[in-house]
Amino acid sequence: MQNTTQQLNDTLISKSLTTADYVPTLDAMLARTLARIDLKKQQGLRTPDELWIVDHNDVYTLGQAGKEEHILQRTNTPIIKTDRGGQVTWHGHGQLVIYWLFDLNSLGWSVRNLVSHAEQAIEDVINDCLQNSASSNTTAISAHARRDAPGVYLYADTSVADDKIMLGKMASLGFKIKHGFSYHGIALNLNCDLSAFNAINPCGYAGMQMLRLSDFVAMQKESDEQTGEALSYEQVTQKLIDNIAKRHAGLIELRALVPK
Repeated sequence: MQNTTQQLNDTLISKSLTTADYVPTLDAMLARTLARIDLKKQQGLRTPDELWIVDHNDVYTLGQAGKEEHILQRTNTPIIKTDRGGQVTWHGHGQLVIYWLFDLNSLGWSVRNLVSHAEQAIEDVINDCLQNSASSNTTAISAHARRDAPGVYLYADTSVADDKIMLGKMASLGFKIKHGFSYHGIALNLNCDLSAFNAINPCGYAGMQMLRLSDFVAMQKESDEQTGEALSYEQVTQKLIDNIAKRHAGLIELRALVPK
């Protein structure tokens, strides 16, 4: 597992983890959060918030209140009970996972603010990729969050005004808050193998169609050389990191929430 750290601004750093096993990553994330809580309580110190950019080895994770019946088929992929919110999901290569280790009180964010910033950052990046795609069939497709089901979904316009058809889900999120500090975060399907989701009800929704960005915009395979039109995994990652960093710095304000 490789580990690189980058300073994004005075109060935010990013850490990249590749081919990361889930349990050691979770243990490290929890240990870091507990250490930050202790430093704030004992010494009044505000430590820099952290974004962990993680390329996970294949794993199914079941949220704190997760129900076993949402696991439809047992495979060779490990199933791990974890302490985030939400039901069951999959993480693996080709999926972008970003964990948000944020001091919400210092940011002045509520938990609802955190979730909305996460969803809107993903919306911004997916819609930017769709709008700048060379493919003409993405002009009527857009990404939106839903109030009734956390995550970000793709919708296609219809001929009826303001009427959209939901195509499926491209990004999931699940957080844990401890003493005003967040950890866990978001997962965005870029060019992963979606068949892993066939063994579960993703996020507890039976029949939920999972989507990936590479089916809607041109994305490079790892072996491809850099080309002008095809997006790389790294480019999409950087777009999302930049958007989150601007939100963290107060440079991007929340939009009004979508109606239920």
